[in-house]
Amino acid sequence: MHTSAHVSPDEIRKGFSKAMSDMYRDEVPLYGALMTLVAETNTQVLDNAPGLAQQLQRTGEIQRLDMERHGAIRVGTADELATIARLFAVMGMQPVGYYDLTPAGVPVHSTAFRAVHERALQTSPFRVFTSLLRLELIENPDLRAFAETALAKRAIFTPGALALIEQAEKHGGLNATDAEAFIRQALETFRWHHTATVTRAQYQQLSDQHRLIADVVAFKGPHINHLTPRTLDIDQVQAAMPSKGITPKAVIEGPPRRRCPILLRQTSFKALDEPIAFSDAQGSHSARFGEIEQRGVALTPKGRALYDQLLNAARDELGASPNEGNAARYVQLMEQHFEAFPDTHVEMREQGLAYFRYFPTEQGLAARGTADQPHTLGTLIAAGHVEVEPLVYEDFLPVSAAGIFQSNLGDAAQNHYGVNSNRVEFEKALGRSTIDELGLYEKTQQRSIDECIRALLT
Repeated sequence: MHTSAHVSPDEIRKGFSKAMSDMYRDEVPLYGALMTLVAETNTQVLDNAPGLAQQLQRTGEIQRLDMERHGAIRVGTADELATIARLFAVMGMQPVGYYDLTPAGVPVHSTAFRAVHERALQTSPFRVFTSLLRLELIENPDLRAFAETALAKRAIFTPGALALIEQAEKHGGLNATDAEAFIRQALETFRWHHTATVTRAQYQQLSDQHRLIADVVAFKGPHINHLTPRTLDIDQVQAAMPSKGITPKAVIEGPPRRRCPILLRQTSFKALDEPIAFSDAQGSHSARFGEIEQRGVALTPKGRALYDQLLNAARDELGASPNEGNAARYVQLMEQHFEAFPDTHVEMREQGLAYFRYFPTEQGLAARGTADQPHTLGTLIAAGHVEVEPLVYEDFLPVSAAGIFQSNLGDAAQNHYGVNSNRVEFEKALGRSTIDELGLYEKTQQRSIDECIRALLT
């Protein structure tokens, strides 16, 4: 029976994130070891850097650090993408950003479903990087037709999940009982299945075209292929992974190590080789892997342009994709080129390279209404009446995402699709436009400035 006592979408997302983590930990035991390593590292970092601990306390990041994670899935059809968007909407998650991975040899385009307001992110920052397979990029017409037929036969959502999505849309939300049922039913879409829907030979044909195509087409649903905890020192985690029996990829994706982290750095361990029952034989498949992320300050369009310029310069000078053989050289080139990117928050703010949040201080509140109180944002900051903290980057980087995908699909998976961006087709499949992430950061920054002005000057 419907009641008006709806559970907040943020709380549903928080519950779903926890259930997903528990399921993945059961399915991939190394994920539990990874979570333990990240927790140990974060504790050490905070113990040794009281200033960072204070910063995270002020922004509220400290409370969400142990639940900070993202997942990734790959869907096969426009209908699947449209329905997954409806499923995520029940949890307050909207499609943010458009990512074209075809220039890096990965036949998908993607968006990130996440909360969009800073208060919602504080409750649960869970995000899901969601990719749609580009079937039109399968060169063999017979194989393309087979993939389309195989995908058309599957149903990746339970009847219960579909009914609860419709109920939430009709009534504007779910009550506590229905919210719990929704989490259970939605989780089934992301569960791993040890049985494939194709023969071993058909799987091999798909895999020969691209291993990611096989991962999407040959199975009952879009199993979650990784969950990602957030660390405060990814270099420390990378160095410690072998001691936990985890082999990391050779290169940390994203910007080099810096005093003031920017955007997103990611590393991973190789995909597991797992037994699979094909429709006619036994075999194996590797898709699911472990990933760790370190998040820094979000960059403005100007800062992002500088980042892209320096990244491209380093990769051009390397002359090849980063790999085990050239990892040390790549790290050296990245550090060398990124010397041109300011490495203090003050410089980044003054040069308009990054977004920040502004907080009134006790000193500022005490001085409110006094004759000598500063009256501009700059003078309020200079007087110590306003504190400035970096605004965390909540999104992804196309080059980094492609690098993670490729490292877990193997070098043989790299095809050359050229530039095949098709945002219009993706958004048509999605059923709506994706949201510009830079606009969200701009709004969050402006809201914090407005709140300071109201608290101190009105």
